[in-house]
Amino acid sequence: MTVELIQDEGGSRVMRVEAPLTDDDVLALRAGDRVRINGVIWTARDAAHARLAALDAAGEGWPFPAEGAILYYTGPTPTRPGQVIGSAGPTTASRMDKLTEMTLLHGVKVVMGKGERDVGVRSALQAHRAVALACVGGLGATLARSITASEVVAFGELGTEAIRRLEVTDFPAVVVHDAHGGDLYAEARSRWRTKSA
Repeated sequence: MTVELIQDEGGSRVMRVEAPLTDDDVLALRAGDRVRINGVIWTARDAAHARLAALDAAGEGWPFPAEGAILYYTGPTPTRPGQVIGSAGPTTASRMDKLTEMTLLHGVKVVMGKGERDVGVRSALQAHRAVALACVGGLGATLARSITASEVVAFGELGTEAIRRLEVTDFPAVVVHDAHGGDLYAEARSRWRTKSA
């Protein structure tokens, strides 16, 4: 199994996650779960998504194995000597909303950035048994410490927006939209309204 419960204290679950993921793996994750990702994740932001859409339109294959994959919306800063990668903070995920279902149709199981997703993406996550994770913005240098290897695999001319293969250890994130319709942001707003009433 590539999703495993490693801590459950007072309703706060921590899950170990490693791609490729199956439908059953994804269904084990719930909004609010904290995750620690190990293994391989792939990066793609706006420009890379546009290139992937162009490959689709031309009937061509993608330059990475999307089935069961984890896709991280990041554009790392330049790598300094002695580093594996530069600062690798999350990009605002909603910028990829219009092309997210395309990635899910290719088999991507986890999409990760910062912020919540629109209703179309949330519906697509349920339909394709996938989840959206969020990382804390502003912590790019800290997140980079969990990245043990980085390699550009496609669209190198895009610079920071190239697709990269990253190897990670205990990369931290939170499930914000799950495959059951769970929505961490909606739950938080509801709790806040209840406390304010």
